[in-house]
Amino acid sequence: MPPLKPVVFLAALAPFLWLAFRALTGRLSVNPIEDVTLTTGIWALRLLLVTLAITPIRRLTGWHRIIQYRRMLGLFAFFYATVHLLIYVVLDQGLAFQYILADIAKRPYITAGMTAFVLMVPLALTSTRGWIRRLGRRWQTLHRLVYVSAIAACLHFIWKVKVVVGEPVYYAVILAALLLFRIAWRFRPIRRAVGQSSAANP
Repeated sequence: MPPLKPVVFLAALAPFLWLAFRALTGRLSVNPIEDVTLTTGIWALRLLLVTLAITPIRRLTGWHRIIQYRRMLGLFAFFYATVHLLIYVVLDQGLAFQYILADIAKRPYITAGMTAFVLMVPLALTSTRGWIRRLGRRWQTLHRLVYVSAIAACLHFIWKVKVVVGEPVYYAVILAALLLFRIAWRFRPIRRAVGQSSAANP
């Protein structure tokens, strides 16, 4: 096991443990369900963005071992998203699925949030080495759904707070930067090839 894996694991789990401690000791606000829902949702988004940042960090720094932490961070993002959803379904809506379905259909931020979660499910289920071998090249294609999931998660947050300033916008800007980096990096070899071709054929 890489030496930093336990540290990364504990760092990713720490927000949940602190939230549980606050809940058990009565240190939440007068609206505890809102507190827990918001906190788990924010950490799901944060860890999703950290997961997406692994590849740019690896490419810019040459620190290839960082890729070993991507699966763990991605699964923690899914863990927080699952807790976030369960709080909404069980504590907020009381398992009233008819109202939940109506919420998904009528409220854009709920629609975006559910979309983000549903797209994360196949990513979490196929994150093992066995699935990577079974799917081959299709695995990478499938896991590009993470980009759509992250976009939907950012929209979920922005539409939930109904304010296009502050923290929700910061996350959206970070996501945009991470996606633009990938686009720029993808076309980088093409620019090199074009430059070499021009040099060979002045």
